[in-house]
Amino acid sequence: MTTRVDAMMSADWDQVRSIYRDGIDSGQATFELEAPAWERWDAGHHSFGRLVARLDGEVVGWAALSPVSQRPCYAGVAEVSVYVAANYRGQGIGRQLLLALIAESERHGIWTLQGATFPENEASLRLQQSCGFRQIGRRERIAQHRGLWRDTVLTERRSQVVGRDDSAAQ
Repeated sequence: MTTRVDAMMSADWDQVRSIYRDGIDSGQATFELEAPAWERWDAGHHSFGRLVARLDGEVVGWAALSPVSQRPCYAGVAEVSVYVAANYRGQGIGRQLLLALIAESERHGIWTLQGATFPENEASLRLQQSCGFRQIGRRERIAQHRGLWRDTVLTERRSQVVGRDDSAAQ
C-alpha cells in the first residue's frame, strides 16, 4: 500500500474534516473546539498548499497553509497545519505531507513557514525539527483551551530557495 500526496479538493472536505475533528478531540492539536464548515475553512487558507495523503482512495491525512497577515510585507510567510488520522499516525504520513507542503510553499514564493504547537505534542515538534524547522520561542499561557491556560512552542523554517538575498550581508 502506497500513500499518495496530491491536491485537496472540496470533495475531500468530509474526510479532511473528520481527521481535523480527531485532532481537536485529542486536545493536543489546536485551540479550535470544532471543525468549521468548508466555506470558513476555505476562506482562512491559501488557495495553494492544500494537500491530502491518500491510501487506497481514502484520505488519511492533510496539510495546509494559512496566511499569517494580510499585509503585503508578510506575503511570503505562512502557518503550517498537518493532521494525520489517528489510525495512521507514526507511519511517516505526516513527514510525507510536510515535505510536500514545503516544496509546494516554495513553488508559490513562501520564504518562511511557521508553526505554533502545544509543547505536549512532542511527535509534531519532532516532525517539524526533522523537516528543518527550529524552535524560536514559547508563548506562555497564550490562551485558554477547555478551561486551562496553554503554552505554544513557536517554530519556523526559512526557505533555502525563496527569499534569499545574499547581497544584504555585504
